[in-house]
Amino acid sequence: MNEEMLYHIAIRPKDGCRYAILPGDPGRVEKIAVYLEDAEPLAQNREFTSWKGKICGESVIVMSTGIGGPSAAIALEELADAGLETAIRIGTCGGMQLDIIPGDLVIPTAAVRMDGTSKEYAPVEYPAAADFSVVNALAEAAERLGCRFHTGVIQSKDSFYGQHSPERMPIYYELENKWDAWKRLGVLASEMETATLFTVGAVRKVRMGCVLHSLWNQERKSSGYSDKDVFDTDTAVRTAVEAMKIIIKKDRERNGE
Repeated sequence: MNEEMLYHIAIRPKDGCRYAILPGDPGRVEKIAVYLEDAEPLAQNREFTSWKGKICGESVIVMSTGIGGPSAAIALEELADAGLETAIRIGTCGGMQLDIIPGDLVIPTAAVRMDGTSKEYAPVEYPAAADFSVVNALAEAAERLGCRFHTGVIQSKDSFYGQHSPERMPIYYELENKWDAWKRLGVLASEMETATLFTVGAVRKVRMGCVLHSLWNQERKSSGYSDKDVFDTDTAVRTAVEAMKIIIKKDRERNGE
């Protein structure tokens, strides 16, 4: 194995491992790492901050991917070069259906590919879908922890303000029409990285799943609900860590370890 430093994430392949938890925000990495055994800082370069520890005695990397598809794809590509086999994204989202209350978890089964990065990996007809076993582990973990959660399709976009201020964009008509279409199709929530990670994961043969914390729901606000925004993502963190325990234990049983 080539032991040169991986260019963007600044770790060597020997420091990689089979499992990873991937938040977007570098500031969340250490907050997730405290749930691991023997966690220590690994590297920091650009938007990529990483710690390494253990879950059920198995090495796990926690690494930020930054905002949006391009940096998320780079993170997953280079972790795959270092031996990654399974990853869970922890992120935040905005709810799109009226039953998504701030503080709820959303576990995507697939993502609408409104990102640009995935189009450089797969034809537009190819679905950005989660790995079934990872989805099951996340749902089981959320149930164990007594979390309110939803499973289904989400939307991944490339422009935060294209969603929140579509009226000032020259293509407002397209943005607003597609938003309405996604709502009519039952799309649960909107965020910015999952479609890329699901697509790149398929290309690199990495099992991918995701758990999202709903910060707010603009559709509920516009319908007159007076929800408070919820910014504490600890429930999503604990769900991802519990899901990784389930995955590791099942992998060991399947491999006869």
